[in-house]
Amino acid sequence: MKKNWFDSKVKEFSSIGGYQKPELNENSLKLDSNENYVLSKQFQNDIVSGARKNSDVREYPLGGVERLIQMISKFVKVPSSMIGIGNGSDQILDLILSNFASKQTKVLTSNPTFGFFEERCKLYSIPLIRIPFSNEMKLDVEEFIKESKNADILYLDSPNNPTGFQFSKIEIKKLIKSFEGMIIIDEAYGEFSDYSLSSLVKTQNNLIVVRTLSKSFGMAGLRLGYFVANKKFTDAFLNVLQYPYPLSTITIESGILALEKVNLMENAVKIIKTERQRIIETLQKFDAFEVFDSKANFVLFDAHSSYKRVYSALSEQGISIRKLGKIGNHDGCLRVTIGTKEMNSKFLLAIRDYLG
Repeated sequence: MKKNWFDSKVKEFSSIGGYQKPELNENSLKLDSNENYVLSKQFQNDIVSGARKNSDVREYPLGGVERLIQMISKFVKVPSSMIGIGNGSDQILDLILSNFASKQTKVLTSNPTFGFFEERCKLYSIPLIRIPFSNEMKLDVEEFIKESKNADILYLDSPNNPTGFQFSKIEIKKLIKSFEGMIIIDEAYGEFSDYSLSSLVKTQNNLIVVRTLSKSFGMAGLRLGYFVANKKFTDAFLNVLQYPYPLSTITIESGILALEKVNLMENAVKIIKTERQRIIETLQKFDAFEVFDSKANFVLFDAHSSYKRVYSALSEQGISIRKLGKIGNHDGCLRVTIGTKEMNSKFLLAIRDYLG
């Protein structure tokens, strides 16, 4: 009986599938995972080297989380009592879902939304109410307000992954003020966007803004996420839900050192925004593509029926982008990360060569 129970649970989990990571393509120009290559490897080497000097990994990182939170507090200009951390923003989202949601909890979100979040809802059998994007890859805030009465949790990745869409600040504030349940705004790409809602948590007790150092600071491999929320939620999360030592000592010290160099991150973000516009405008010149606006560090475009051929042609030239396929009424969607100027030029040259 017990063995059958164990086998059936394993079979159940295996059937769910899980979040699909991009393929590992050795020696490829990697423009498929929204990583930040504009910040140099030397910048990262200096941070990790400094972190090693400041660390004794024989010891648990007592006091480390508190020091890191103080640095994040200074960065986002929110009291440290309203900040929590996690092993990547993924872990923060997972802990919220696994402890605050259930089969009876309805989550209102966009379609598509962040794939990991959707997969975790599927794992915990949490029902989703999905609002689809328009043909222009935009969302109607009134649709969300209309559906909000049927939902317990509102989740929006702002900007959205994979579309790059972000509501205007006026629209999203209107939606937030109309929603009475838990609100999770995922700002993983916030530094590349028009605004952040972090300061709104000071007056909005049901709002949780989730952020990360993965994208803006080029620290995807170190897994350092954080959130901003009211003090009661933050206390409960850190003292009850979160692990006693959620981050490694190296990650903590690296985060502190990175946050001391905010100006370098901000310069990199400016370059990415300029390059983003260059890619959008260049792709728009080709009749073969429909290109969508973006407030993130990537650009989504529809290559229609030729999207698989475009993807393969780029792969043959050692350039890896994300093949998404159908999104709404668009059947041939591809997503390209904004890399360095040189990386982006190689991508655009390969596109030009493909189109002849």
